[in-house]
Amino acid sequence: MKDYKKYYIIPALPEEVYAALTHPASLHAWTGEEAEMSTEPGSEFSLWEGSIVGRNLEFEPGRKIVQQWYFGEQEEASVVTIILHPHKNGTSAELRHSNIPDEDYDDIVDGWNTTYFGALIDFYE
Repeated sequence: MKDYKKYYIIPALPEEVYAALTHPASLHAWTGEEAEMSTEPGSEFSLWEGSIVGRNLEFEPGRKIVQQWYFGEQEEASVVTIILHPHKNGTSAELRHSNIPDEDYDDIVDGWNTTYFGALIDFYE
């Protein structure tokens, strides 16, 4: 199991980034895909036609998102924490993704950098 941490600078306010990551219509706007998402802790979510699925654990509007991502039957949960900080150029998004299965690590890191945060940055630019 591996962990990944990175900061991304997004040219939008933290409240806008939070909405883009948590509301189905906003997710659809920048991903081009239908999304199942709720800000209700304990609810399940699905993004990119089921490529990313899991459970929502915790939300702080405009500031924090914590999710469990499913990778089959692993012993320790894979947890994604995104913390949004105001930044002079918009938002600094602090990503921490723990317990990524070794065999999925490279694909997950590439996904964060291109498909997830890469696409979100492109959307706002």
